[in-house]
Amino acid sequence: MENGAGYGTVKRIIAGNGAFIALLVMLAIASAVYREFFTYSNMSNVLRQMSMVGLISVGMTLVILTAGIDLSVGATVAISAIIAAKLSSHGLIAPIVVPLLAGIAIGCANGLIVNNLKIVPFIATLAVQMAVRGVAYLLTDMRSIAVDRSAKTFIAIGRGYWLGVPIPVIVFLAVAAVVAFVCAKTSFGRSVYAIGGNEDAARMMGLRVKRDKLLCYAITGFLSAMAGVILCARLGAGQPVSGEGWEMDSIASVAIGGTLLAGGVGGIEKTICGVLIIGFIKNIINLQGDVNSYWQKIIMGIILLLVIIVQNKTFKKGTV
Repeated sequence: MENGAGYGTVKRIIAGNGAFIALLVMLAIASAVYREFFTYSNMSNVLRQMSMVGLISVGMTLVILTAGIDLSVGATVAISAIIAAKLSSHGLIAPIVVPLLAGIAIGCANGLIVNNLKIVPFIATLAVQMAVRGVAYLLTDMRSIAVDRSAKTFIAIGRGYWLGVPIPVIVFLAVAAVVAFVCAKTSFGRSVYAIGGNEDAARMMGLRVKRDKLLCYAITGFLSAMAGVILCARLGAGQPVSGEGWEMDSIASVAIGGTLLAGGVGGIEKTICGVLIIGFIKNIINLQGDVNSYWQKIIMGIILLLVIIVQNKTFKKGTV
């Protein structure tokens, strides 16, 4: 009996920390196979790149915890990067604040459509994505907008370091820490989980469901815009095609990390593991050299499908 209980405990620990264990195994294998994997330059590049998807994934976690989805994040990245590039000659504040406000506005639009028009989040945010991406094309005529040469401080946001750590990575970790604290220690965080668990029950408990869902979409828009600003600073340009496919990367990061796509179960710390797993898989494929980069999407699709299958089976058994 004790052996059975012990086995059950170990099984629950592994299930609850599957993404973290998978990440450790991946790091161990990759560092043994590829000599350059654990070098400072490689780690720095991978973490800098994934920090932008990571910011979006943090916001996406909140939305998914409420049993929603946001497909407009990639388009929000593009429009924010374009606005930042266009305002880069007006000091440091404008190219940061204005894009962030635009991101909040897009997020609020998503939340209002979902809440007030009762449209399924998938359809609502897909429509917003198409509209925002169209605006990005119109603003640029499908051309890249270069950052002003004098905006060196702005460019440092995407290319600079602080104490040897890329600034985008510091921003990502700081944001993740704050949102993780909010989810774990505040009434808003508890409300998010309650809404995802059972929205009708949350409403009967007196929770402000519409307000909190709106906040989740607004935060996601804000963080997507932040990713767009960082991308613009890193590339030195705002591009209308920026962020294409990032909505899928962020959703995959959330799911692979262990957050239930049906809502109510998961967390930011799990999403961080998911972000790193995806980033390192892409990096390993690149280090292999002779593997077509398109395999990245195939592998991500297979992994995501397996995760969803496992989630469905686990959820049905009531062990999540």
